[in-house]
Amino acid sequence: MDHFVTDRLTAERLNESHLADLVALHQDPEVSRYLGGVRSAETTKAYLDVNMAHWDRHGFGLWTLRTREGAFAGRAGIRHILVDDVDEIEIFYAFKREFWGRGFASETATALTKIGLSRLMLPSLIGLVYVENGASRRVLEKLNYLLEKSTKRNGIDGVMYRIRQ
Repeated sequence: MDHFVTDRLTAERLNESHLADLVALHQDPEVSRYLGGVRSAETTKAYLDVNMAHWDRHGFGLWTLRTREGAFAGRAGIRHILVDDVDEIEIFYAFKREFWGRGFASETATALTKIGLSRLMLPSLIGLVYVENGASRRVLEKLNYLLEKSTKRNGIDGVMYRIRQ
């Protein structure tokens, strides 16, 4: 599961060669406002290390996303995450601003959901979204994720959606 392909994107398992692209993505304030804030290069390097270790431990994790032409578009993944002290498995994604509003989030979330439920046979997946992030909420709702509860993410009001097998 090191790679997957959608109609317009190719996904590659995260590795150290992706650091510069991730740093640029995480330093864009508009992109990072729903990711917990702008991250320094050092914080992004630690993020990369944690996510590469997740792959080694669980056999799934974070992929980088490129257009068919090879341009870096963003990142997406499936990961274990603690939500209110419960181990959950989350789908997540973030795109460079130039790719917003073009259906890439829906395309990617659809692929992640299929991978998680059909290939990895996970019993359920969640999506965590800040309350005010209407675009990501619509993506999850369109894929039949159900609003399950309110929670806090980085001290900000969020909601958790879930889809089951």
